Amino acid sequence: ISNNRFSGAIPLTLAGCKSLEIVDFSSNDLSGSLNDAITKWTNLRYLSLARNKFDGSLPSWLFTFQAIETLDLSHNNFSGFIPDINLKGSLLFNTRNVTVKEPLVEATKVQPRVSVVVSDSNQLSFTYDLSSMFGIDLSNNLLHGEIPRGLFGLTGLEYLNLSYNFLNGQLPGLQKMQSLRAIDLSHNSLSGHIPGNISSLQDLTILNLSYNCFSGYVPQKQGYGRFPGAFAGNPDLCLESSSGICDGRIPSNQGSYFREDEMDGPLSVGIFFISAFVSFDFGVVV
Repeated sequence: ISNNRFSGAIPLTLAGCKSLEIVDFSSNDLSGSLNDAITKWTNLRYLSLARNKFDGSLPSWLFTFQAIETLDLSHNNFSGFIPDINLKGSLLFNTRNVTVKEPLVEATKVQPRVSVVVSDSNQLSFTYDLSSMFGIDLSNNLLHGEIPRGLFGLTGLEYLNLSYNFLNGQLPGLQKMQSLRAIDLSHNSLSGHIPGNISSLQDLTILNLSYNCFSGYVPQKQGYGRFPGAFAGNPDLCLESSSGICDGRIPSNQGSYFREDEMDGPLSVGIFFISAFVSFDFGVVV
């Protein structure tokens, strides 16, 4: 039911549709906070609430669907912090075993491939396989605070879009994210130096860190030249010369490649996810 003029909240009567696998409410006028009744969609693999008027904080239960692979919450009015991913001890990678210390879901029903799993580290702790995490799009919201470091430990993540928010803090190393194909953190308030290990990501084809508050220099010797426009709009950032010193500020017009009006959003989640769904055996389509 995407691309319509539906308004109001998501009808709670839909919570009884427990066999739903694909739900697309994108491009409507839906609003309000999210009701946890939709957690009854236990078979959900694709959920898009993009381009609506949802608000409130991101509830942690939104990221605990057992079989979810794709989650798009972009272009809404969600605010507050991005919930952290619990990586303290009990969250293990590269395992299909699930051990729940406090009941969250039935361990026998948990699928090995998910898109996002988030928990409150003060309330529960669990072991989960996140090695096949595919993509996250929280762009164009009102989110603030630091990006949870646990997000950068998701080794199977291919697509990450947090652009057009109010996120701050420093960008940690991305060396664990060897599957990453595209990352857009533009139009935030991120600061600090550009990590030198991003260029080592062999599958990375799109990098956008423009219009933040990064400082120091862009280490050209490490291959960042293949990402034109990726660092525009950072006034305290400069190019590294052949002698290893700053060689002038980065021109702001280099960021034109990433203009939103040239794409369906700064980075369209559909571009990266469409190939994952062409082979799906759809059961119920909304």
